[in-house]
Amino acid sequence: MSVFIVPDGLAGERVDAALARMTGMSRSRVAELIAEGAVLLDGKPAPKASIRVSAGTLVDVDMSEPVRSPALRAELADGLVIVYEDPQLVVVDKPAGVAAHPSLGWDGPDVLSHLEAAGVPVTTSGAAERQGIVQRLDVGTSGLMVVAKGEHAYSALKQQFRDRRVTKIYLALVQGRLDPLSGTIDAPIGRHPSSAWKFAVTAGGRQSVTHYETIEAHAAVSLLRVHLETGRTHQIRVHLAALRHPCVGDPLYGADPVLASRLGLERQWLHAAQLGFRHPETGDWIEFDSAPATDLQTALDTARGDYG
Repeated sequence: MSVFIVPDGLAGERVDAALARMTGMSRSRVAELIAEGAVLLDGKPAPKASIRVSAGTLVDVDMSEPVRSPALRAELADGLVIVYEDPQLVVVDKPAGVAAHPSLGWDGPDVLSHLEAAGVPVTTSGAAERQGIVQRLDVGTSGLMVVAKGEHAYSALKQQFRDRRVTKIYLALVQGRLDPLSGTIDAPIGRHPSSAWKFAVTAGGRQSVTHYETIEAHAAVSLLRVHLETGRTHQIRVHLAALRHPCVGDPLYGADPVLASRLGLERQWLHAAQLGFRHPETGDWIEFDSAPATDLQTALDTARGDYG
């Protein structure tokens, strides 16, 4: 059992929402645990997901089911690593500089081409250039991605992402110190009105929800743990930039290039650190973890020394 204490800032919240914020799990996953009797409030089973919690409530959660980070690791070209593979899907740890799939105007490496070269079969009914891609990461963002090998797995995984029944946790190093130190950004995202390559918070955009928690706060930068409830293109980068705390090393969204240079950073400090979902065949909940790449860790260590 994992034990949490409800902080003052979450008093009055629904238990599923509060626990999602405290653990990084999706609200639907929390609701499943509540239905299974795996969530205790002050020693008693939570009767339903909608019950409100009070500050100081002791929350016990049985999170023993997930299988975390299976041992399989196979390194492909350009630093791409397969961290898990079975007949239904493959989970990869993508380095920066590798695209999710081939696209117009991109002539660099991509995940699908490397999987094909390694003999990993990926065949679905989707567009040829996006075969099996369930969720994408920006070229400059490193971390975990899942690719479905066939139609059944693809449909099942896509549905989980649409229904927000997955866990997607990122680490982000941003400029400045956020106030409050943790919170939720609920702001619609759409195409930028004057730039074809950017997105922005716009009144006519799609609903986009990002939860963040400050892990470290330094004089010039803060390290955040970010939980995505939705998955819009550039969502974290856009939302944090809208708060005037862009990811360090992200000039497209207003980051200071001088700061990035001081930290030796050549891309945005953003890493997909945790990915969890139900296996499309067995129904088991599985989770994977990825440590920040060397360039990100070096930049963070430099920031701790220079701005600690």
